[in-house]
Amino acid sequence: MSSSLVLIDTHAHLGQQEFDADRAEVLARAREAGVVATIAIGYSADTSAAVVELAARHAELYAAVGIQPNDCAKALPGDWDRILALVDAKKVVAIGETGLDLYWDVAPLELQQDYFDRHLRLSQARKLPFVVHTRETDAEVLAMLREARQRGPLMGVMHSFTGTAETAAECVELGMCISFAGMVTFKKSDALRAVAATVPADRILVETDSPYLSPHPLRGKRNEPAHVVHTAACLAEVRGESLDDFARQTTENARRLFGLR
Repeated sequence: MSSSLVLIDTHAHLGQQEFDADRAEVLARAREAGVVATIAIGYSADTSAAVVELAARHAELYAAVGIQPNDCAKALPGDWDRILALVDAKKVVAIGETGLDLYWDVAPLELQQDYFDRHLRLSQARKLPFVVHTRETDAEVLAMLREARQRGPLMGVMHSFTGTAETAAECVELGMCISFAGMVTFKKSDALRAVAATVPADRILVETDSPYLSPHPLRGKRNEPAHVVHTAACLAEVRGESLDDFARQTTENARRLFGLR
């Protein structure tokens, strides 16, 4: 690995209990791997508060706050007000994760759409990017993004993207970035790698979705931000770029989207 490698993990759930025993070591390994910043993602009011607190304690961490579609049915009265308050905390750089999910089917679609709409409107009001989770809901998500775009510009990221080239192209046209996680490295992901090759250079991002989706050759192990280098290396090869150049481009993209220095 080049000593000049610079990467940003744009999506990691570092507030989860999987990291409680060795979080400091996880962050140290990320630094050693060239990961200069990580966006710690909230998916409920409690986890959003936790990542804000983590970001306050660690220079390389930033926070995204929101209520994930699979958690909106469990949201308590007042939880959305907590999100609204957390948006003003230092080092909060994004809204989410948000979106729609019909794979798990743990919350009514109408409720998920209500929360997604809240996040989209909050993003536009505060001029902060939003982070989209979509699973078996690409058409429904695109419909809501089109509607939101009628109100004004969109800035956000399709996280852990697994959709088609056509979906990626429309998301880019709507103003979105496309982020790839460990699944793009899996042996059976030829179609997804082909999609990744079509994303414009200034709209592609990398992430781990830690502790989930460890990339090849670490599949099955707990994921962590240092492992984003494997995803970046795979994508660079697919796109016919050097790893250094691809890392530099995705880091520039992440800095621009999330307003990082």
